[in-house]
Amino acid sequence: MIDIRPFKSLGHADHGWLDARHHFSFANYYDPGRMGWGRIRVWNDDRIAAKSGFPPHPHRDMEIVTYVRTGAITHQDSLGNKGRTGAGDVQVMSAGDGVVHAEYNLEDEETTLFQIWIETDRPSVKPSWGAMPFPREARDNAFQLLASGNAEDGALTINADARILGATLRGGGAVTLAIDPARHLYLVPSAPVRVNGKEAGARDGIAITGETELRIEGDHDAELVLVDAR
Repeated sequence: MIDIRPFKSLGHADHGWLDARHHFSFANYYDPGRMGWGRIRVWNDDRIAAKSGFPPHPHRDMEIVTYVRTGAITHQDSLGNKGRTGAGDVQVMSAGDGVVHAEYNLEDEETTLFQIWIETDRPSVKPSWGAMPFPREARDNAFQLLASGNAEDGALTINADARILGATLRGGGAVTLAIDPARHLYLVPSAPVRVNGKEAGARDGIAITGETELRIEGDHDAELVLVDAR
């Protein structure tokens, strides 16, 4: 099953400094048919104005992945962590038994990012934060693992049975990936693509289950972000 959720159908909130699109029910956006996808609970497509951001606020028992599309985000938290994550790179925060964090765009330009929440498999553990660079040229027409629940795979680690992958699809090319039909995958492309022959637009949400392989093709360069979860 491949279900295309058009970008124009997503939840929307414009706070001035933050223009957010919600793939799943979040804050004041509620759709009983879009409460999550498997263990994926939140996927927000955020545009954050220069010199603004999210002030300190708490979380617990959630795996929070931030994929920066353009610009950069600067993180700081109650554990003493602080770091800047630039375009194409990823940061992860396991909220564990409780953490307070802030995310600021300290740049002179708008920052765009995906914030993805995955339900944790290890509630009430010690919270943690990490970031890692992932050069986009290393994933031309191939998926690269960015984060997962396996601490031995060389990517960022989260406390969930999930994988976050990124790829750069070159126009006229294709990306393929073998997948488990029992799992729940969610894909967002930056430009129009065809997923197993089905047409999807830029920044549409693509919910996938019951498939054994993905073949993603496009006529234009596209950045692909994919989450594979239970």
